This record gives sequence, structure tokens and C-alpha cells, in this order.
Amino acid sequence: MLPEFERYAEDYAELIRDPIRDRFAPDSSFFAERKLILIRDFYRRFGKSTRTAGWVDVGCGMGELLRRGKEHFALVSGCDPSARMLQRCKGLDVYLQESSARLPFPSCAFDLVTAVCIYHHVEPPLRQHLTREIVRILKPEGIFCMIEHNPFNPATRLIVRRTPVDAGAQLLTAAGARNIMRAAGMQVVETRYFLYFPERLYARCARFEGALSHVPLGGQFAVFSQKL
Repeated sequence: MLPEFERYAEDYAELIRDPIRDRFAPDSSFFAERKLILIRDFYRRFGKSTRTAGWVDVGCGMGELLRRGKEHFALVSGCDPSARMLQRCKGLDVYLQESSARLPFPSCAFDLVTAVCIYHHVEPPLRQHLTREIVRILKPEGIFCMIEHNPFNPATRLIVRRTPVDAGAQLLTAAGARNIMRAAGMQVVETRYFLYFPERLYARCARFEGALSHVPLGGQFAVFSQKL
């Protein structure tokens, strides 16, 4: 069976449109930029540099986040189970994930692995296996960042419920994400909530959003963990 996103690839941008989402940010580039800011801020707070880091984005889709962030990392790569999505990743080092049981990368290869809004598409019994694969490809002391929709945000729940590409999605909480990481032997480092303010207000409210990062009401959350 083809991955579910094969049939969404051509019309993906249109299928994720929603009146609430469009009012929050008319262009999806804002959401990618916010995630990149979050990741780079994490590295700065913990005295790490992205300039020497190798990064792989699991479930990279059309590569928007990688394309935006590649100038800040030593190398970037990605994988996705949808060949049609990967066709949109021209100029990026991306690989087809042919098996749900294994990521197409060698062990201990990357300093950072991200999985952005992927886990709610993964059946709960398979989430632990995916996490163990992420641990496998991380270098010792490497960082795993899981970003997911926040089910405590009512607008997020509504958007997910009526978005075709999220049909059948099972949202997980930040606590659930932390449990998955710990069960895979990782040390949870930090949890941050974000996407409180729409694009038109963010530039003026960025500092305030930072102060709210531990309040579990933002549209999405990020959990950072470290391979021991």
C-alpha cells in the first residue's frame, strides 16, 4: 500500500488550509520559520552551535523546514515515506523511507533529529519503534526534537479535526512525548509551547511568547531530549 501522503502530495498546500489557520498565518512559511527559531534558540541556550551540526528531518515532506534551515547547519538531510512528496525537495539531500521499520541512515550519524508533526500520524504501538530508530541514528549526546500539535489548544483540535490530511490522527500530549523518549532511553531536556500569537503580531510579541513557553496552551509544543 502506498503511504497515505502519496495521494495528498499534489494538493497538500490546499488540503491543509483552514480559516483559523489562514487567519493565524496566511503563508505556511511562518510556521516553518517559528520552528527553526525554536530549534536555534534551544542550541543557543545550551551553549551549542548549529554550524557544526548534522541534522536530519524525519518525515520531511516537501522539505520546507530543511530548505529554510540548511544555511545554519553543517549538513542537512531528510527522509519521507512518500516519493511524491520528496519530488518537491529538489536541491536537498533526501531519501525515501521504504520501510516503516527502519530509517534510511547509518547509526550514530547525526547531531540533531527532528520529527515535526509526524507522531500523530504514527499508530501508537509503532511510536516507540520509530523513537528507537531515531536514537539509533543519533550520535552520543545528540538531540532529538519532537514537535507536535497541542491537544490542549481548542483551536488546534478543531483545525486537526477538519483537515483532510489529519483524518484518523491521534494527537499526543507533551507528557506523552516525554514518556516515549524516556522509554527509548533518552534524557528529556526541555519542553516548550509556542504559536500563541499570529504572524501579524509575533514580531511585537516574541518576548511575551517566550515568557509563555511553559504554559501548555500554545498551538504546538516541542520536546527536546538527548541521547545518553
